[in-house]
Amino acid sequence: MDLSALLTVGQTALELGLICSLTVLALFLSYSMLNVCDLSTDGCFTLGAAVGAVVAAAGHPLLSIPAAMLAGVCSGLVTALLQTKFGINSLLSGIIVNTGLYSVNIAVMAGSAQINLNKADTVFTMVKDLLAGTPLAGQSTTVVAAVAVILTVAFLTLFLNTRLGLAIRATGNNPDMVRSSSINPVFTTIVGLCVANAFTGLSGCLMAQSQKMAEINIGGGMVTIALASLLIGSTLMGRGGIFTRAVGMVVGAFIFRLVYAVALRLDVLPAFMLKLISSVIVALAIALPYLKEQWPTVSRRLSYKKAAAGRGGN
Repeated sequence: MDLSALLTVGQTALELGLICSLTVLALFLSYSMLNVCDLSTDGCFTLGAAVGAVVAAAGHPLLSIPAAMLAGVCSGLVTALLQTKFGINSLLSGIIVNTGLYSVNIAVMAGSAQINLNKADTVFTMVKDLLAGTPLAGQSTTVVAAVAVILTVAFLTLFLNTRLGLAIRATGNNPDMVRSSSINPVFTTIVGLCVANAFTGLSGCLMAQSQKMAEINIGGGMVTIALASLLIGSTLMGRGGIFTRAVGMVVGAFIFRLVYAVALRLDVLPAFMLKLISSVIVALAIALPYLKEQWPTVSRRLSYKKAAAGRGGN
């Protein structure tokens, strides 16, 4: 792979990594902070893409961003209500909402499985026109994605250090303590999931407009990819402050996309292996703490067996 090809791969990985890092930040809030594994991410991502594409195609590219985020809030609200008001397990709530969103997304796209944005103005084409003749000409996708990520990281850092944000973090750590402190864990759970899904909706919206297309399977496997990126970022940045950990989510998303893009360019792996690779990364990252804890016991057993075998041979 020559230098120009490597730079192209890096540019693509950076753009996709920045856009997908918004979903990683959403899972950082719901999974790491609130201790809720939201399996509605795939459907919510597609919902944001569908709503953003429909609004952009109607001639309102700037309005598509808040519209997609509001759609994500609605998705998060439904998921949170199923958990807190109907007593449904968080995993099942996510699965139920994700399943229902398939039909909702088709309905949003007026019964079609795809919306083409080739002839429509998007936030990227608008920024492209603004950057024409500047040193950043041709970098509209990177600029838009970077601004979205910077604003999201800044908001998340400030939000999680407010009284409400601290209550959300406490709910994830110990809901019984929160309840005994006269804080309503139902409210904090609802707010946390609504904010997280707003980020996911934004990520889907930007992905659809960057690719000039929204289709019903655009969010397929996104929860696995985001979890893999989250775990990579958590490993790299450790247990620092909120800002450090949020930046780690962005770095993790970029590294995941870069490694996969290089593997594809070198024909090391076929494209259909992405989901399998993501699943393996997530499984290993989650299992490592347990395996590390169990290793002394396994090591002692192996030593005993080796010693016993040695005595038997003598």
